[in-house]
Amino acid sequence: MAFKNEVEAVNALNNKFEQLRTEIKKRIYGQDDIIDQVLITMFSRGHCLLIGVPGLAKTLLVNSIAEVLGLQYKRIQFTPDLMPSDIIGTEILDRDREFKFIQGPIFANIILADEINRTPPKTQAALLEAMQEHTVTAAGHKYELDKPFFVLATQNPIEQEGTYPLPEAQLDRFMFSIWLDYPKFQDELTIVRNTTSTFATSLNEIITKEEICYFQDLVMRVPVNENVLKYAVGLSAKTRPNTELAAPITNKYLKWGAGPRASQYLVLGAKTLAALQGKYSPDIDDVKNVAVNILRHRIIKNYKAEAENLSVEDIISELMK
Repeated sequence: MAFKNEVEAVNALNNKFEQLRTEIKKRIYGQDDIIDQVLITMFSRGHCLLIGVPGLAKTLLVNSIAEVLGLQYKRIQFTPDLMPSDIIGTEILDRDREFKFIQGPIFANIILADEINRTPPKTQAALLEAMQEHTVTAAGHKYELDKPFFVLATQNPIEQEGTYPLPEAQLDRFMFSIWLDYPKFQDELTIVRNTTSTFATSLNEIITKEEICYFQDLVMRVPVNENVLKYAVGLSAKTRPNTELAAPITNKYLKWGAGPRASQYLVLGAKTLAALQGKYSPDIDDVKNVAVNILRHRIIKNYKAEAENLSVEDIISELMK
């Protein structure tokens, strides 16, 4: 791709973003903010965890996003009997009596990890290396994954039957943890009207693999002012109890705080959000707009917060004040 300068490139990204939103909204109703957050994750080279009760179109959303992107897409349905080799792949003996590696579904550009917490931690951990290093190790051999690579995982609330909570190390690899709520009445009317008739929507491919990789690199080159950088790192530092920069509410209500990866994602998310909106540098409001989805799965409340029915979102909001 050739642009005269970075300003022209950012304007092109903003245009693509608007096209992507418009196309996806042909099929997904009342989830505009969720669509935006998933697209921010994609252009940030991050991974996304979508949490909500069954029936909120989490899987349909991921399927629709995959349709408008020119990428190879694989779905993995996580079940209690799923094994790591079902995700990564396995070695078999071929006709020449030599071992041959058969690639698993992880070898794609977009992975839908459907109901990721329906499988035990042993199998969940099969995604760890791929999500962080974009490589897979099997039988002592390392295999590179094609770029771009995203894991979009759906999760049922952990209070439901037959779920296994994701370990903290795995949660930390997700850039965003997004909670889906029930649709508004008018949106649900549209959903029911369209899905109980012969109405069907076909989506067009809006962006290519090469364009996605180019725009991901562009986001990395977006400049950040020092005050925005300090705000993002300071916000993460405030969540760490019994440390020098810990906020009073943190020492009172938190057992564990966010690590440096949160600071990285706060800056990267703000840069991506700014570029998608056609801005050439992020401000503090951009950091605040991505903060809740980045921090909510990285901080752990203590018993006092549980007893007082204080949510993680309440604590994050207080820290941002």
